[in-house]
Amino acid sequence: MAQTLETLSRHSDTLKSIRGIVHTMKTLSAINASPYEHAARSIEAYHQTILQGFAAFAYRTGEIALRRDGALEHLVIVFGSDHGLCGNYNEILADLVKQHCQTQIIGKRCLLCIGAQMNDALDDQGLTPDAVLLPPASADGIGRLAGDIVTRIDRFSQGQPLAHLAVTLAFTQRGEQGLREPVTRRLLPLNPALLQREKYWNSCSLPDYTMPADALLSSLIRSHIFASVFRASAEAMVTENSARLALMQQAEQSVDERIEQVLGELRSVRQTEITNELMDLIIGFEALKKRGKRKGEQAQRT
Repeated sequence: MAQTLETLSRHSDTLKSIRGIVHTMKTLSAINASPYEHAARSIEAYHQTILQGFAAFAYRTGEIALRRDGALEHLVIVFGSDHGLCGNYNEILADLVKQHCQTQIIGKRCLLCIGAQMNDALDDQGLTPDAVLLPPASADGIGRLAGDIVTRIDRFSQGQPLAHLAVTLAFTQRGEQGLREPVTRRLLPLNPALLQREKYWNSCSLPDYTMPADALLSSLIRSHIFASVFRASAEAMVTENSARLALMQQAEQSVDERIEQVLGELRSVRQTEITNELMDLIIGFEALKKRGKRKGEQAQRT
Protein backbone atom coordinates (compact mmCIF):
# COMPACT_ATOMS: atom_id res chain seq x y z
CA MET A 1 0.00 0.00 0.00
CA ALA A 2 1.45 3.34 -1.08
CA GLN A 3 2.12 5.73 1.79
CA THR A 4 1.30 9.41 1.70
CA LEU A 5 3.83 12.20 2.03
CA GLU A 6 2.45 13.13 5.45
CA THR A 7 2.72 9.55 6.75
CA LEU A 8 6.31 9.19 5.56
CA SER A 9 7.23 12.55 7.10
CA ARG A 10 5.86 11.46 10.49
CA HIS A 11 7.67 8.14 10.15
CA SER A 12 10.94 9.94 9.39
CA ASP A 13 10.54 12.26 12.39
CA THR A 14 9.84 9.27 14.67
CA LEU A 15 12.94 7.41 13.45
CA LYS A 16 15.10 10.48 13.99
CA SER A 17 13.80 10.75 17.56
CA ILE A 18 14.57 7.06 18.15
CA ARG A 19 18.06 7.56 16.74
CA GLY A 20 18.62 10.40 19.18
CA ILE A 21 17.63 8.16 22.09
CA VAL A 22 19.83 5.31 20.86
CA HIS A 23 22.78 7.67 20.40
CA THR A 24 22.29 8.99 23.94
CA MET A 25 22.23 5.44 25.36
CA LYS A 26 25.36 4.56 23.40
CA THR A 27 27.16 7.62 24.73
CA LEU A 28 26.09 6.90 28.32
CA SER A 29 27.28 3.28 28.03
CA ALA A 30 30.69 4.41 26.79
CA ILE A 31 30.97 7.01 29.56
CA ASN A 32 29.76 4.66 32.32
CA ALA A 33 32.13 1.82 31.37
CA SER A 34 35.26 3.91 31.97
CA PRO A 35 34.93 4.38 35.79
CA TYR A 36 34.11 0.69 36.27
CA GLU A 37 37.11 -0.31 34.16
CA HIS A 38 39.33 1.97 36.24
CA ALA A 39 37.90 0.42 39.43
CA ALA A 40 38.63 -3.08 38.09
CA ARG A 41 42.26 -2.16 37.38
CA SER A 42 42.67 -0.54 40.78
CA ILE A 43 41.29 -3.49 42.74
CA GLU A 44 43.44 -5.86 40.70
CA ALA A 45 46.55 -3.95 41.81
CA TYR A 46 45.31 -4.04 45.42
CA HIS A 47 44.59 -7.78 45.11
CA GLN A 48 48.15 -8.41 43.93
CA THR A 49 49.35 -6.76 47.15
CA ILE A 50 47.12 -9.08 49.18
CA LEU A 51 48.49 -12.11 47.33
CA GLN A 52 52.03 -10.93 48.10
CA GLY A 53 50.93 -10.69 51.72
CA PHE A 54 49.86 -14.35 51.63
CA ALA A 55 53.24 -15.29 50.14
CA ALA A 56 55.12 -13.32 52.81
CA PHE A 57 53.02 -14.86 55.57
CA ALA A 58 53.66 -18.38 54.27
CA TYR A 59 57.40 -17.71 53.91
CA ARG A 60 57.68 -16.36 57.44
CA THR A 61 55.37 -18.87 59.13
CA GLY A 62 56.02 -21.94 57.02
CA GLU A 63 53.77 -23.66 54.54
CA ILE A 64 50.25 -24.15 55.88
CA ALA A 65 48.27 -27.21 54.82
CA LEU A 66 44.62 -26.30 54.45
CA ARG A 67 41.95 -28.80 55.41
CA ARG A 68 40.24 -30.30 52.38
CA ASP A 69 37.00 -31.47 54.00
CA GLY A 70 33.95 -31.62 51.81
CA ALA A 71 32.08 -28.34 52.02
CA LEU A 72 28.78 -28.59 53.85
CA GLU A 73 27.38 -25.22 52.79
CA HIS A 74 27.48 -23.77 49.27
CA LEU A 75 26.91 -20.10 48.51
CA VAL A 76 26.71 -18.94 44.88
CA ILE A 77 26.87 -15.19 44.28
CA VAL A 78 25.59 -14.16 40.84
CA PHE A 79 26.38 -10.71 39.44
CA GLY A 80 23.80 -9.72 36.83
CA SER A 81 22.40 -6.64 35.14
CA ASP A 82 19.43 -4.60 36.32
CA HIS A 83 19.28 -1.85 33.70
CA GLY A 84 18.21 -3.68 30.54
CA LEU A 85 19.12 -2.96 26.91
CA CYS A 86 22.04 -5.39 27.03
CA GLY A 87 20.59 -8.38 25.17
CA ASN A 88 20.72 -11.86 26.68
CA TYR A 89 23.41 -10.87 29.20
CA ASN A 90 21.50 -12.29 32.19
CA GLU A 91 20.12 -15.35 30.43
CA ILE A 92 23.56 -16.65 29.37
CA LEU A 93 24.95 -16.27 32.89
CA ALA A 94 21.84 -17.87 34.44
CA ASP A 95 22.29 -20.92 32.20
CA LEU A 96 25.92 -21.26 33.35
CA VAL A 97 24.85 -20.98 37.00
CA LYS A 98 22.28 -23.73 36.48
CA GLN A 99 24.93 -26.03 34.98
CA HIS A 100 27.28 -25.27 37.87
CA CYS A 101 24.61 -26.03 40.46
CA GLN A 102 23.72 -29.32 38.76
CA THR A 103 27.29 -30.57 38.28
CA GLN A 104 29.39 -29.01 41.05
CA ILE A 105 27.15 -28.68 44.09
CA ILE A 106 26.06 -31.53 46.31
CA GLY A 107 24.18 -30.68 49.47
CA LYS A 108 22.68 -27.46 50.75
CA ARG A 109 22.81 -24.52 48.36
CA CYS A 110 22.20 -20.80 48.82
CA LEU A 111 21.91 -18.26 45.99
CA LEU A 112 22.69 -14.56 46.36
CA CYS A 113 21.60 -12.60 43.29
CA ILE A 114 22.71 -9.12 42.23
CA GLY A 115 20.04 -7.48 40.07
CA ALA A 116 16.27 -7.91 39.75
CA GLN A 117 16.50 -8.91 36.08
CA MET A 118 19.10 -11.52 37.00
CA ASN A 119 16.60 -12.79 39.55
CA ASP A 120 14.04 -13.26 36.75
CA ALA A 121 16.59 -15.06 34.57
CA LEU A 122 17.48 -17.46 37.40
CA ASP A 123 13.78 -18.04 38.09
CA ASP A 124 13.33 -19.03 34.43
CA GLN A 125 16.05 -21.66 34.99
CA GLY A 126 14.20 -23.05 38.01
CA LEU A 127 16.58 -21.42 40.53
CA THR A 128 15.19 -19.31 43.36
CA PRO A 129 17.66 -16.85 44.97
CA ASP A 130 17.59 -16.57 48.74
CA ALA A 131 18.35 -12.85 48.56
CA VAL A 132 18.42 -10.18 45.86
CA LEU A 133 20.64 -7.10 46.02
CA LEU A 134 20.66 -4.06 43.78
CA PRO A 135 23.74 -3.58 41.58
CA PRO A 136 25.84 -0.44 42.10
CA ALA A 137 24.55 2.68 40.39
CA SER A 138 28.08 4.08 40.07
CA ALA A 139 31.69 3.04 40.58
CA ASP A 140 31.53 4.41 44.14
CA GLY A 141 28.79 1.90 44.92
CA ILE A 142 30.97 -1.14 44.17
CA GLY A 143 32.78 -0.86 47.49
CA ARG A 144 29.51 -0.65 49.42
CA LEU A 145 28.13 -3.67 47.57
CA ALA A 146 31.33 -5.67 48.15
CA GLY A 147 31.26 -4.81 51.86
CA ASP A 148 27.62 -5.91 52.10
CA ILE A 149 28.42 -9.21 50.38
CA VAL A 150 31.39 -9.89 52.67
CA THR A 151 29.12 -9.28 55.67
CA ARG A 152 26.57 -11.71 54.26
CA ILE A 153 29.30 -14.32 53.73
CA ASP A 154 30.23 -13.93 57.42
CA ARG A 155 26.59 -14.46 58.39
CA PHE A 156 26.32 -17.41 56.04
CA SER A 157 29.36 -19.12 57.59
CA GLN A 158 27.81 -18.90 61.09
CA GLY A 159 31.20 -19.55 62.67
CA GLN A 160 31.92 -22.66 60.62
CA PRO A 161 35.51 -23.45 59.60
CA LEU A 162 36.42 -22.31 56.11
CA ALA A 163 36.88 -25.94 55.10
CA HIS A 164 33.13 -26.44 55.62
CA LEU A 165 32.12 -23.48 53.47
CA ALA A 166 32.14 -23.09 49.68
CA VAL A 167 31.58 -19.75 47.97
CA THR A 168 31.45 -19.34 44.20
CA LEU A 169 31.32 -16.09 42.24
CA ALA A 170 29.43 -16.13 38.93
CA PHE A 171 29.88 -13.11 36.69
CA THR A 172 30.63 -12.02 33.15
CA GLN A 173 34.17 -10.93 32.38
CA ARG A 174 35.95 -9.44 29.40
CA GLY A 175 37.32 -12.01 26.99
CA GLU A 176 39.63 -11.88 24.02
CA GLN A 177 39.00 -9.66 20.99
CA GLY A 178 36.46 -7.54 22.84
CA LEU A 179 34.15 -10.47 23.57
CA ARG A 180 32.61 -11.29 26.94
CA GLU A 181 32.35 -14.64 28.67
CA PRO A 182 30.39 -15.85 31.71
CA VAL A 183 32.58 -17.56 34.31
CA THR A 184 32.38 -19.11 37.75
CA ARG A 185 35.25 -18.56 40.20
CA ARG A 186 35.77 -20.43 43.46
CA LEU A 187 36.32 -18.04 46.33
CA LEU A 188 36.14 -20.50 49.22
CA PRO A 189 37.62 -22.91 50.21
CA LEU A 190 40.88 -21.04 49.76
CA ASN A 191 43.23 -22.14 47.02
CA PRO A 192 46.06 -24.10 48.73
CA ALA A 193 48.56 -22.30 46.50
CA LEU A 194 47.92 -19.09 48.48
CA LEU A 195 49.75 -20.47 51.53
CA GLN A 196 52.53 -22.43 49.85
CA ARG A 197 55.99 -21.38 50.99
CA GLU A 198 58.38 -20.14 48.34
CA LYS A 199 61.87 -21.66 48.38
CA TYR A 200 63.51 -18.30 47.82
CA TRP A 201 62.34 -14.81 48.74
CA ASN A 202 63.11 -12.37 45.96
CA SER A 203 64.26 -9.49 48.15
CA CYS A 204 67.20 -8.41 50.27
CA SER A 205 64.86 -8.13 53.27
CA LEU A 206 63.02 -11.18 54.58
CA PRO A 207 59.32 -10.74 55.43
CA ASP A 208 58.27 -10.46 59.07
CA TYR A 209 55.25 -9.40 61.12
CA THR A 210 54.55 -8.47 64.72
CA MET A 211 50.81 -9.01 65.13
CA PRO A 212 49.43 -12.45 66.07
CA ALA A 213 49.54 -14.92 63.17
CA ASP A 214 45.86 -15.87 63.47
CA ALA A 215 44.75 -12.25 63.35
CA LEU A 216 47.01 -11.49 60.39
CA LEU A 217 45.82 -14.53 58.45
CA SER A 218 42.20 -13.66 59.19
CA SER A 219 42.76 -10.11 57.94
CA LEU A 220 44.45 -11.38 54.76
CA ILE A 221 41.58 -13.78 54.06
CA ARG A 222 38.96 -11.08 54.60
CA SER A 223 40.86 -8.67 52.30
CA HIS A 224 41.19 -11.42 49.69
CA ILE A 225 37.45 -12.08 49.79
CA PHE A 226 36.64 -8.36 49.58
CA ALA A 227 39.01 -7.80 46.64
CA SER A 228 37.66 -10.83 44.76
CA VAL A 229 34.04 -9.74 45.23
CA PHE A 230 34.89 -6.14 44.31
CA ARG A 231 36.63 -7.23 41.11
CA ALA A 232 33.77 -9.55 40.11
CA SER A 233 31.27 -6.71 40.56
CA ALA A 234 33.44 -4.26 38.61
CA GLU A 235 33.95 -6.74 35.76
CA ALA A 236 30.20 -7.38 35.64
CA MET A 237 29.48 -3.66 35.31
CA VAL A 238 32.18 -3.19 32.64
CA THR A 239 30.87 -6.04 30.51
CA GLU A 240 27.25 -4.94 31.03
CA ASN A 241 28.00 -1.47 29.66
CA SER A 242 30.10 -2.98 26.86
CA ALA A 243 27.21 -5.25 25.87
CA ARG A 244 24.81 -2.31 25.93
CA LEU A 245 27.24 -0.21 23.87
CA ALA A 246 27.54 -2.95 21.24
CA LEU A 247 23.76 -3.36 21.00
CA MET A 248 23.22 0.40 20.77
CA GLN A 249 25.76 0.58 17.96
CA GLN A 250 23.87 -2.13 16.09
CA ALA A 251 20.56 -0.39 16.79
CA GLU A 252 21.96 2.95 15.62
CA GLN A 253 23.14 1.36 12.37
CA SER A 254 19.75 -0.29 11.82
CA VAL A 255 17.91 2.99 12.50
CA ASP A 256 20.24 4.85 10.11
CA GLU A 257 19.52 2.30 7.39
CA ARG A 258 15.78 2.59 8.02
CA ILE A 259 15.98 6.39 7.95
CA GLU A 260 17.76 6.26 4.57
CA GLN A 261 15.08 3.91 3.27
CA VAL A 262 12.24 6.16 4.49
CA LEU A 263 13.94 9.27 3.10
CA GLY A 264 14.28 7.50 -0.25
CA GLU A 265 10.58 6.67 -0.20
CA LEU A 266 9.84 10.24 0.88
CA ARG A 267 11.81 11.67 -2.03
CA SER A 268 10.12 9.28 -4.41
CA VAL A 269 6.62 10.19 -3.19
CA ARG A 270 7.44 13.90 -3.24
CA GLN A 271 8.76 13.61 -6.80
CA THR A 272 5.65 11.67 -7.81
CA GLU A 273 3.39 14.36 -6.35
CA ILE A 274 5.40 17.11 -8.06
CA THR A 275 5.18 15.21 -11.34
CA ASN A 276 1.43 14.76 -10.93
CA GLU A 277 0.97 18.46 -10.19
CA LEU A 278 3.03 19.38 -13.24
CA MET A 279 0.97 16.98 -15.34
CA ASP A 280 -2.22 18.57 -14.01
CA LEU A 281 -0.89 22.00 -14.97
CA ILE A 282 0.11 20.83 -18.43
CA ILE A 283 -3.21 19.08 -19.00
CA GLY A 284 -5.08 22.13 -17.75
CA PHE A 285 -3.01 24.42 -19.96
CA GLU A 286 -3.61 22.21 -22.98
CA ALA A 287 -7.33 22.11 -22.23
CA LEU A 288 -7.50 25.91 -21.96
CA LYS A 289 -5.45 26.22 -25.12
CA LYS A 290 -7.82 23.96 -27.04
CA ARG A 291 -10.88 25.77 -25.69
CA GLY A 292 -9.40 29.12 -26.68
CA LYS A 293 -8.64 27.78 -30.14
CA ARG A 294 -12.22 26.54 -30.54
CA LYS A 295 -13.58 29.94 -29.49
CA GLY A 296 -11.32 31.61 -32.00
CA GLU A 297 -12.54 29.32 -34.79
CA GLN A 298 -16.17 29.99 -33.83
CA ALA A 299 -15.56 33.74 -33.90
CA GLN A 300 -14.07 33.50 -37.39
CA ARG A 301 -17.08 31.59 -38.70
CA THR A 302 -19.49 34.14 -37.34
